[in-house]
Amino acid sequence: MKDVRSLPKAHLHVHLESTVRPETVRELGGTPGRGGVFRTFREFADQRARVRELLRTAEHFRRVAVEFCADEAAQGTRYAEVTFTAASHGERVGEPEMPLEAVLDGLDEGRARYGVECRVLLDHSRRQPVERLWRTYKLATRYDNVLGMGLAGDESHPLAPFAEVLDAARDAGLRLVHHAGEAAGAASIREALDLGHAERLGHGIRILDDDSMAAEVRGRGIPLEVCPTSNVLLGLVPSLAEHPLPRLRAAGLTVTINTDGETALADEYARLRDVFGCTDDDLAELARASIDASFAPDEVKAELRAGVHAWATAP
Repeated sequence: MKDVRSLPKAHLHVHLESTVRPETVRELGGTPGRGGVFRTFREFADQRARVRELLRTAEHFRRVAVEFCADEAAQGTRYAEVTFTAASHGERVGEPEMPLEAVLDGLDEGRARYGVECRVLLDHSRRQPVERLWRTYKLATRYDNVLGMGLAGDESHPLAPFAEVLDAARDAGLRLVHHAGEAAGAASIREALDLGHAERLGHGIRILDDDSMAAEVRGRGIPLEVCPTSNVLLGLVPSLAEHPLPRLRAAGLTVTINTDGETALADEYARLRDVFGCTDDDLAELARASIDASFAPDEVKAELRAGVHAWATAP
């Protein structure tokens, strides 16, 4: 068995605020979150909100971005599309552009120091006002290293009120990725595709609840950003052994492996080997799927694919 940390990987579903190191949380005056499964999504969201509130200055935002790059590099991540709730932070600290600009500066420094190429996706909670999504849209169109945007949070809140903004984002050439099919079922996926113009589905683990939806997503080649450990921690799946990942792959869906920020990426790949019996070839296939599903430039994808091939064919 090969070392999964040396397998070149793309990380497509990871929230920056969920990756803040425990020691950084302590230094900023907070208490690291407890371990174990969350009883409700609200409990999870409230814990993450307490971490977000610790980030107040440009140096705080820059620091967590640099540390994200260092930690990803240690996991074998070579390219990441990291999600950041920029507009919310800007409102909270009273400086609309500062949090995003500081994060982009930190990611630039992290790229230079650790060799991880990072782009940003901006997210917006479905529970928050449409006006804030317009502010997110304006930020996304202003900065070159911002790829696009999407809706996150409690999927029981409909996507429909945000349709006009999402139309504008599509027309502006922004990439669109929404959380759907995680806690809610096929209806949330339908909204993400039809109203949200989704190019990937954040999570999507309940897609097999609807055979016709699964067939459509498979036919259109829309990737799923699957985060197995996170799904267990949020209580959406009873255990890793009961996760639908093998059934998603068997159904011919495009599956990418991610963490949501709740674990380390190489550890997630290692769990697939331990729990599901994935071979090195399986892990290489999953790594290639993440590379192909990314919004990376073609030359970056080609370099990463070559790295995966070298890993897979090495003695």
